[in-house]
Amino acid sequence: MPRRDYEDDPHAPVANSLVPAASAIVVDDDGRVLLQRRTDNEMWALPGGKMEIGESIGDCAVRETLEETGIAVEIVGIVGTYTNPGHVFAYDDGEVRQEFSICLLAQPTGGSLRTSDESLEVAWFAPEDTDDLQMVPSIRKRIDDWRTGRGPVVR
Repeated sequence: MPRRDYEDDPHAPVANSLVPAASAIVVDDDGRVLLQRRTDNEMWALPGGKMEIGESIGDCAVRETLEETGIAVEIVGIVGTYTNPGHVFAYDDGEVRQEFSICLLAQPTGGSLRTSDESLEVAWFAPEDTDDLQMVPSIRKRIDDWRTGRGPVVR
């Protein structure tokens, strides 16, 4: 389902939903980070999504990473929590979701790259090669927090 991201935009619609979510910064042995280009906004992003009832935030990040990229992971740390009330996602069905995401650090344990119905492309990138990729500011913030070693952060 297509969505539009608003970050600190005075013209953004008012949130009507708050859903816990996880994202993962997956780093391979070569120091590359795993990213996907999403179908809903065609921007590069970390794998991740909303929690399901009965799972932990770590389980959510592991499941979403495998579903969206084909890569199995284990969680090895936390990058930060991201709960900017000024960042909302407006979906075509009328849902306007306020950001509430825990970003975890993970390492791959198996699998192979593949796209899903949520990803147009999936690839590994050297950290410096992410600078020119089109992504929403909140994802850029998470990658920058990881790259600079600021974590865990609360934003």
